[in-house]
Order: sequence, then C-alpha cells, then structure tokens
Amino acid sequence: MKPRIIVCGLGRTGYKTFRLLRHQGAFVVGIHHQSIPGETAGDVIVGDLQAAATLTAAGIQQAHTLVIAGSKDALNLSIMMQARVLNPQIRIINRFYNTNLGERLDQSLPDHLSMSVVGLAAPVFTFAAMGNRAIGQIKLFQQTWPIHEEYIDENHFWRGLKLSELWEDRSRMLIYYLPVEGEMDLVSGVISGQEIKVGDRLIIGTQPRIRSPRRSLIKKLLKALTNFRQFQEHGRSVVVGAIVLLAVILIATFTYMSAELSLSPVDALYFSVGMITGAGGNDKVVENAPNSIKLFTVVMMLIGAVVIGIWYAMLTDFVLGSRFKQFWDAARIPQRYHYIVCGLSGIGVRIVQQLHASGYEVVVVEPDSNNKYINTARELGIPVIQGDASFRTILKVSNIDSAAAVLAVTSNDATNLEIALKAKGLTPSIPVIVHYADPDFAGIAQQLFGFEAVLSPAELAAPAFAAAALGGRILGNGITADSLWVAFATVITPSHVFCGQWVKDVAMSADCVPLYVETNHQTLHGWDLLETKLSAGDVLYMTMPATRLYQLWRGEQVCEAHV
Repeated sequence: MKPRIIVCGLGRTGYKTFRLLRHQGAFVVGIHHQSIPGETAGDVIVGDLQAAATLTAAGIQQAHTLVIAGSKDALNLSIMMQARVLNPQIRIINRFYNTNLGERLDQSLPDHLSMSVVGLAAPVFTFAAMGNRAIGQIKLFQQTWPIHEEYIDENHFWRGLKLSELWEDRSRMLIYYLPVEGEMDLVSGVISGQEIKVGDRLIIGTQPRIRSPRRSLIKKLLKALTNFRQFQEHGRSVVVGAIVLLAVILIATFTYMSAELSLSPVDALYFSVGMITGAGGNDKVVENAPNSIKLFTVVMMLIGAVVIGIWYAMLTDFVLGSRFKQFWDAARIPQRYHYIVCGLSGIGVRIVQQLHASGYEVVVVEPDSNNKYINTARELGIPVIQGDASFRTILKVSNIDSAAAVLAVTSNDATNLEIALKAKGLTPSIPVIVHYADPDFAGIAQQLFGFEAVLSPAELAAPAFAAAALGGRILGNGITADSLWVAFATVITPSHVFCGQWVKDVAMSADCVPLYVETNHQTLHGWDLLETKLSAGDVLYMTMPATRLYQLWRGEQVCEAHV
C-alpha cells in the first residue's frame, strides 16, 4: 500500500513538492491557506494550516507522512505540534530556516526530519559557479558531491567505451543509466559489458576537490602595493588632516625660532606642539615677547584647536567607524580567479562558506551595513564591499574583469537580474549565476538572457522534500526524464528484504544502483561491492527510483548512518 502523504503549506517549495509527489504516483493531499487555481477541493484542503479541523479534514489520522513546507519557522513548529497530538505515529518532514532548532527537534522527536531550502540549494549554486553543470547533490564519504548528466553525442570521449570501464573509478560514482534503446539497469549494463552509445545518458556524481591556494612572494608584494593604493583611497582625509596639522606646527616652530626668543629648534618645536594641541608647555616663552608674537600665538591656538578637533574626528571615524573596515576589506580584495557573491542573504552566506571551505577566494558585495551575516563573512577573512552591486563602480572595485564568476543572490529577483546584466555588460565572458525565487520563470530568464545558470531554490529543494516524504533520510536526489530518483543508506537487518542476497542480484532485481557498502569496518566499492553478500549490520548506500521507495519504507530502517 502506498503511503498517504500530506503537504502543508503550498508556497513555491511546497507546491512544487506536492506536484512532484503526485507525478510519482503517491497518494498526496495538500493544505493551503487559500485555494489554488486548477486544483480540486479533494486534492487541496483550504483552511488555517495549524488548526486541528484543517489537518483532520486532510486525513491526518490516516496519513503516514506530513511534509510541512511553509516559510515561517514559528508556524511550522505549531503545525508539527498539532499534527503530533492528532497522530503521534506520523512521520514529519519539517522545513526550518533555523537549522539549530531543526537539529534539536530531530534529536528529541522520533520520526522527525528537518530540512532547509537554503541548505539544499546553496551547494548547487556553488557547483554551478565552479563550472559544474549540477542537477543535484549527494552526500558521500562526508562530502557533498555534485551530480550532473552526461549526454553521449558523436564527439563525447566516452562514446564506444564499456560501462564496466567507468565502474571502478572511486572519484566518480555512476548514479543512473538511461540507454537510448531499450531498458537496462546500470548494474546489468556493467556486468554484461554494455557499450556506451550515442544518445545514452549517464547520471554521474563527482567527488569535490579541496583547492589549496598557494601565495607566492610576488603575489604578496602585489597585495602590499594594492593595500597602499586602497589606503590612499580610504585614508586620504586622515592623511590630509595630518599634513595640515604638521604644517601648522612647523609654521609656529619657525616663527618662534626667528623671533629672537632665544629658543633652540627643539624648544621651539616643543612649545609649538604643546601650545597647538593644548597639552601645555613653557608659557614664559611668550610672556615677554612682543605683542605681535602674542597675537600670533593666539591665532595659532585657535587654528590648532580647529585642526586638532577635525583631525581627531576623522581619525576616530577611520579607526572606530566603518571606514577602517572598508579600507581593510578593500585592501584584501583578490586580484584574480575569485568569486564575487552579491548579496548576503541566507543562501548567499552559505555559498560564501562553501566556496571558502573549498579553498577559493571570495569577495562579498552587500549594501546593508547592518546585515547580520557581515560579521560571519569577516570572521572567515572574506572582504566585504558595502555598496550596491548593480553599480558599475562597485563591480569594478571587486575586480570583476579578472574574477572567476559572479553570483547574484540577493533576496530580490529584479535586483539579481540587474546585477547579472551589469556584470555581463562589463565582462561579457564572465560566468554569471543568478538566484530567481520563482521556479516557473527561472528557466525562462535563463533562456531569454543567456546566463550560465538561473536557479530557483524551490526548484532545487523540492525533489529532496519529495524524496524524503517517500522514504527515509535521503543522501541525495535528482530528476532524470521526469523520474525522481533518490540516494539513501539502508541498514541491513535480519528481516531485511536484501539480507542474505548478493549486491549484484539486489541491484538487478530492484532497479537500484549500489554505491558502496560498509561491512566489517571496511568500505567496499567497485567490483568488490557487486560480489558482496549482504548480512545483518551492513550499511548499503544506493540510489533507487522514488516510485519504488515505498516498498522498503517503514518496513526497514533507512538512515544516514556514518555520513
């Protein structure tokens, strides 16, 4: 019997999840606060999302899984508590922006899985910026691998190879195989020596590499020169003020030296500095001086007070205000091969963290000086340019001419398009990745403007929510030819349907692709994996069409163990 699934909150992510589940043949009911054009009353229940009456009308007592996909954490929390009161056994997939709260709930509540749209979508943005044509992601060996599709054309370097030749490479996981002719699962193709033909499609997971940047002496020297140039730009007013103050002191010093007051150069300088700064000095120097010198001293004291006051104010603003941070950030902007992230939104800061963790240099452009993520970026040593990235001068300051890519990921779609168009206008060859919230128009925008990628977080995250709703803790997912597939880990128990079977037999009979197995404190991959007999305690990592997940779901433990 297929599980009954309720999707609560049919916003962008929720409605996309709802449609995916329905397309996969699941028995799904939606709940929304208002009616949706084209949806019948039986498929979508309209009402207060957290009300017991609304959840009951959707069949909460008979449901196996509840997907809470709203964008507000507080409302999602209320829905979850109400649902658990009505059905204590229901499995809940809960969307949370606050990932710390989500992790606490996962630890405290049984059958509760929190997911983050930002956390699911950010790696795909990062992979796209690094040049990977990612269609999804998968968590393997404590890393997030990008997944892409290889279409075999006449000139593809895999054309004519056998699938078995690609099977053993540990840095590349074969995820799925769609032959141009007939139907054949991947493992059967590997074992039979199936030849890769024109028109075939392969889904591949590629192990990410951590870049180790090397800083040469020449680069450090260039950076020092750049720092001096940036200091001239941001500290010019402080330097000018210091020069004016020094000029006033020198004028006073030379005047007292030439006034026949019997002062040595050091005494004249000492008296001038004390008199102008107000720190005090030998006042007897001018007590017996001519009236002209006394008047000169009065004028210098007034001028000195003004100059000192203005210069102290500029120095304080530079050191304690935002100018010093702006100077320090501007001085550390990389000269080339860096990534420019425009907008420190929730997804923007995740992208910054992932690029930094992968060893790449990053520059952030953010107009709001009070943005809560600015300190997060600066703690990582990442320079932040405070300004509007849609302005030509700001993009020029970020060294866009020599950057590796630009990511426009503010929370405003129109602003992102403006930034992307301005970036292409300045540097036509630079790759541009654009955040576009509306999934229905993201593809249109990419086709119309020709950007390298226009991505919608809802579009990227919805398959993961749908896959999680169909079964277990999902390690990855993707869509191929309108079919949703998922990657997960299943613990082999004595009563498991796979227990006692050879992995190759499981793969061919269940239309799944084994990735690796953890058995007896070792990890088996490649040909050793196919020749392994599964026993209790083993953990099998595999991919499978989502339509077949329910056969294993709730009967066996599906987990994210050791990942």
